[in-house]
Amino acid sequence: MSTRPRLRRFALTAHVISSVGWLGAVVGVLALGVAGLTSDDPQTVQAAYLAMDLIAWSVLVPLALASLGTGIAQSLGTKWGLVRHYWVLVKLIITVLATVVLLLYTQTLGYLSGVAAQTTLSAEDIDVLQTPSVVLHASIALLLLLVATTLAVYKPAGMTRYGWRKQLERRATSQP
Repeated sequence: MSTRPRLRRFALTAHVISSVGWLGAVVGVLALGVAGLTSDDPQTVQAAYLAMDLIAWSVLVPLALASLGTGIAQSLGTKWGLVRHYWVLVKLIITVLATVVLLLYTQTLGYLSGVAAQTTLSAEDIDVLQTPSVVLHASIALLLLLVATTLAVYKPAGMTRYGWRKQLERRATSQP
């Protein structure tokens, strides 16, 4: 399936913008997570976790879903296909996995934000908030998104069995 050049460029632009935006938002959450984890100031800890919850729902989730959707649309409209090349398949798996984990982890962020929203934080509340969980999740997300970006730039060779079969079928129909 091939798309018109204008539509293909639009889809590619939307995919790059949403993917790079997602990557940048993860870096922002990682910075907030480090600040919340290492700060001795209760207000900084509160602000960091309240901001992370807001960013998760208003930036991370929409960009993750947009990246997934535009990536699928982009792959279906180009020669790369969705499951013809291993690099596209790996990117799809990374994106789906990262999106699912993000959607599940928003529950944890919501809980931590609820603790942080209290007017005064006890020492136990600070201990609950200062777990390395957010930093760990954001670091892994950053690593996964960097791998996906690297795959998109380098496009390593390697076709799936489905890709080889489709290529042979296309050659067979184009020969007299």
